[in-house]
Amino acid sequence: MVAGPVQQPSLVTRPSAARPHPAGLPADPRPSTLSADPHPIGLPGEPRPAGLAGDVHALGRAVAVATTEPRWREEVLLRLRPVGQGFVEHIRVTEGPTGLYRELLTQSPRLDHGVRLLTREHAAIIAAILAVQRVAEQPEVNPDELRHRAGTLLRRLARHRRRGADLLWEAYQTDLGGET
Repeated sequence: MVAGPVQQPSLVTRPSAARPHPAGLPADPRPSTLSADPHPIGLPGEPRPAGLAGDVHALGRAVAVATTEPRWREEVLLRLRPVGQGFVEHIRVTEGPTGLYRELLTQSPRLDHGVRLLTREHAAIIAAILAVQRVAEQPEVNPDELRHRAGTLLRRLARHRRRGADLLWEAYQTDLGGET
């Protein structure tokens, strides 16, 4: 028996208008019109993941390009900005007064430890985003240092996503008994 919401990844393209950004992260510099991605996902005409997942994927592709490519550092910085913005939005949606974590704890107080762990990770991930940004903005810093910090950020984001998904699974999919 499946109970509760089933979350599917979004394949809708989101607008990317420039807007001011909290937490010291710069505004999204991308134009509001859609531009061709130099590193497309999948086959032409296929939908691309939108939102934070798509931005994280784009950052990973930018980091993976050879550091000898022209403007590599600028591309990494460009792809980092929407990740920072998307993550701040993620924090607002999860930790806000009507956020997901409050709802989870109201329905399942046993998840308190998991919610506290995810909340602590938010601060660490914001710090990692800002650290990658600082390194990317300094052209004298070795590209390997930037790649290392960006890789660490990407791994933290992936781990955070898995933990969040596991918490939702535990909240909504756990069989509490009664059926055989």
